[in-house]
Amino acid sequence: MVHRIYDLHLNASRRYGVIECDPLVLKGLEKTARHMVIPYMPMLVPPLNWTGYDKGGYFFLPSYVMRIHGARQQREAIKRTPREQLEPVFKALDALGNTRWRVNKRVLSVVDRIWASGGHLADLVDRNDVPLPEEPDTEDETLLKKWKWKVKSVKKENMERHSQRCDTELKLAVARKMKDEEGFYYPHNLDFRGRAYPMHPYLNHLGSDVCRGILEFQEGRPLGKSGLSWLKIHLANLYAGGVDKLSLEGRIAFTENHLDDIFDSVDKPLEGRRWWLKAEDPFQCLAVCINLAEALRSSSPETFISHIPVHQDGSCNGLQHYAALGRDKLGAASVNLVTGEKPADVYSGIAVRVLEIMRRDAQKDPVVFPEALRAKLLINQVDRKLVKQTVMTSVYGVTYIGARDQIKRRLKERGSISDDAEIFGCACYAAKITLTALGEMFEAARGIMSWLGECAKIIASENQPVRWTTPLGLPVVQPYRKFGRHLIKTSLQVLTLQRETEKVMVKRQRTAFPPNFVHSLDSSHMMMTAIACKKAGLSFAGVHDSYWTHACDVDEMNKILREKFVQLYETPILENLLESFQQSFPALTFPPLPERGDFDLRDVLESPYFFN
Repeated sequence: MVHRIYDLHLNASRRYGVIECDPLVLKGLEKTARHMVIPYMPMLVPPLNWTGYDKGGYFFLPSYVMRIHGARQQREAIKRTPREQLEPVFKALDALGNTRWRVNKRVLSVVDRIWASGGHLADLVDRNDVPLPEEPDTEDETLLKKWKWKVKSVKKENMERHSQRCDTELKLAVARKMKDEEGFYYPHNLDFRGRAYPMHPYLNHLGSDVCRGILEFQEGRPLGKSGLSWLKIHLANLYAGGVDKLSLEGRIAFTENHLDDIFDSVDKPLEGRRWWLKAEDPFQCLAVCINLAEALRSSSPETFISHIPVHQDGSCNGLQHYAALGRDKLGAASVNLVTGEKPADVYSGIAVRVLEIMRRDAQKDPVVFPEALRAKLLINQVDRKLVKQTVMTSVYGVTYIGARDQIKRRLKERGSISDDAEIFGCACYAAKITLTALGEMFEAARGIMSWLGECAKIIASENQPVRWTTPLGLPVVQPYRKFGRHLIKTSLQVLTLQRETEKVMVKRQRTAFPPNFVHSLDSSHMMMTAIACKKAGLSFAGVHDSYWTHACDVDEMNKILREKFVQLYETPILENLLESFQQSFPALTFPPLPERGDFDLRDVLESPYFFN
């Protein structure tokens, strides 16, 4: 390690010490990452069932049911909660932890071949660094400044590549270690909102496409007629690029029209036409290609045993939860809570509305309405990709500035507007219009978000954290507190440590509450589904709003997850929340509950694209 002292010139000169890794050590780390001793590996036997805050999961390694990151109040809240109340949460974690996995050796061998030949394919990072630009032989300050910036950006890129290479080495080290095991398990625990995660951090099904492509269920099940169709749909979903927006029949047709490409991908993954590499999730796509090809080439495709987990994903799941909370008919139709011929695409819906507003604005007189010029400039730029990130993050309370920066990045990527000041102005205008369109389409969601934020502000203004209990009985305490400084004097320098104080961060408590509350509801839905699937004898894995099971069991899981969503929202969630606030803070006055619409929740039971 190298220790350096820097001078920092702000208002007064201040020195601070930084411990940096020696570049040679850093280089060596990349080569030795695969030999690291990794604790919390996947388990070869089923994990211990959860029975308490620190009882469950691994047999001998410290295991805690929640990742609290030192938040004392959250730890105390869980420890105080009676075991019977936490039983559904424990049962769900046990169900997730008892799903048995194995390594897909054929996919792993393709990953190994690509990695051995330098990476840089199928979203794997390039194993070589970008060469540093040579210093120009000139006295010209402008050129030298440009070169320095270029060096800085190349060094940053190389650091990012180094980090990704270490990460890939760790994932592959775990895959190679586990590949000859008959099967293994992932103990799960929770974040403070109740979302479930595998405790092993590197090779797990929450990871990147390469992790998901390498993993499959250890148990195999015969495809059956419906399973064969779901495998074809799953392949189209993984290929994506717009194919995943077709009707289910359209997706089956897409796969059947590409059987030649699928067989070529399987027989010659790297020497052939490489069709699978064009997929949005290439390694998962390859895994399904292999499975489908083997099934179709067998004497009886419907009795072929499949180990592939098939995914059913919520469509803009946060907005689905808001639409259900607000019984919002318009919002429900936009995010597939009701039946449709093909999936409603909320991003395209917002893009269409944005375009309508901009076309209207473009007709106005620029002298009276200066934004008319920007509207004209942007008309050909508006599509689902421009607004997608803003729509996705609207559930998490994206601000105008956040939306502006997201749209600015998209416009910059396209390069059709060259002037930076003009890009900024256009991004400001587009963000304003996108948020207007969102407010119109999801009026109920906005109302609930505002109500949640207002309640949080009232509580946090009393220097109290916002706390609630999820429908499954899990207590949640928002951890956001102000930091104080704690100084430690050493012979070399004074170290400044951050320590949480007793003062809550009012703004953070307010802005974080709506998304955290919705996350606690999506986690409740996932856990209810996990318990019911286990009871029905299905293999189940969950990634927040993406539910996985065998191809032959997708229809059964779809029925269960819809029933559980309706069951969740038939409870008076907002009424219970308000009542708990009023009981905890009888001296405070909270705003009345937001207006609700007349959407019939039971429509969800018949909606094929609710999760698809």
